[in-house]
Amino acid sequence: MQLTKCLFSLLGRLIQSSPSFGIRKSMSKPKLQLLFLFSIFIVFLCFFQGNSSPLELEDDSWLDEEEDAVNMVESHQSSRRRCELSAGKWVYDQSYPLYDSTCPYLSTAVTCQKNGRPDSDYEKWRWKPNSCSIPRFDALKFLGKMRRKRIMLVGDSIMRNQWESLVCLVQGVVPTGRKGVTYNGPSMAFHAMDFETSVEFSWAPLLVELNNGADKKRILHLDLIEENAKYWRGVDVLVFDSAHWWTHSDKSSSWDYYMEGQSLYTNMNPMVAYQKGLTTWAKWIDLNLDPRKTRVIFRSMSPRHNRQNGWRCYNQKQPLAYFSHQHVPEPLIVLQTVLRNMRFPVYLQDITTMSAFRRDGHPSVYRRAMGQEERQHPRGLSSDCSHWCLPGVPDSWNEMLSALL
Repeated sequence: MQLTKCLFSLLGRLIQSSPSFGIRKSMSKPKLQLLFLFSIFIVFLCFFQGNSSPLELEDDSWLDEEEDAVNMVESHQSSRRRCELSAGKWVYDQSYPLYDSTCPYLSTAVTCQKNGRPDSDYEKWRWKPNSCSIPRFDALKFLGKMRRKRIMLVGDSIMRNQWESLVCLVQGVVPTGRKGVTYNGPSMAFHAMDFETSVEFSWAPLLVELNNGADKKRILHLDLIEENAKYWRGVDVLVFDSAHWWTHSDKSSSWDYYMEGQSLYTNMNPMVAYQKGLTTWAKWIDLNLDPRKTRVIFRSMSPRHNRQNGWRCYNQKQPLAYFSHQHVPEPLIVLQTVLRNMRFPVYLQDITTMSAFRRDGHPSVYRRAMGQEERQHPRGLSSDCSHWCLPGVPDSWNEMLSALL
């Protein structure tokens, strides 16, 4: 070590400078103090001189590795902070889609090409965040990450929409005899047998329980959840959504009463009810799941383009280029508040704004096969501007999901 050599050199010079190569006992005290101060000054010169090497350790490799690890972690964290996945734009990409509407796991209502939709450009847009890239979905890599694991998507029919997308993204690399779907109550599971992986969907549009009461009245229990949650136990990755059913108007709502404890309510502000239901969900997650074993993601609400009685999305062929003003849906604000108060680390996957650009991606009248007469007079049909054609927008949600995992 250079510092040690310098100190020994200094000591030698001091000794040699003293008479008889020693320090006389008769040397006065002031001279000894001066010599001591001079020695300190020389030590600092040795340490800071331009041609000296940094302080070295005989074996400092562990220190370098730890510093590198810390730098990598800090770089990764700062990179994730800089890259807001939900802020970006849709990019037209001829290499998309990643599968076609012949995927055997698609519902008729979302196979828009098979149902006669004449355009197909809506299948060729991919989401590009402003400050990073989301990797193209790699089915083998995804199944490799999920080997011997269960991933379950929990929610409403739009989450079913996303589940079908995810199954179609992975199923193409699984041999025909080594895949299949099983059913268990409100849940269904696609199995990739060679990977011992299941991609599952569980129907729970409100997360909390909706039961029939006396006189066949439907009761939404804001503080009960176990009948749904029992299917979530033992799952490695849980992806939730719940918003649309909470925002249905009185005429289209799925319940007649709210119930909390022993109290029955005929009316309640929908967002107050939503907050109560989400809080019940959050308490269940906090009390029943271990973050070392289970990852939890909450996907924000999918936007609807239902204005003009559902014709807002009909015959749309391009994403919106921009918004005249950005609106944050009230359910998203409620969701963010509940997640902030949880102990369990839940990742909020925000797909609301990115999907709001895509009014071209809904089935509209192509939710079922139509005859020639219906195609010529589509205005007499109902138009679905809530769900999504597949291939389509939910594929980008799943590319984001894969990147998060």
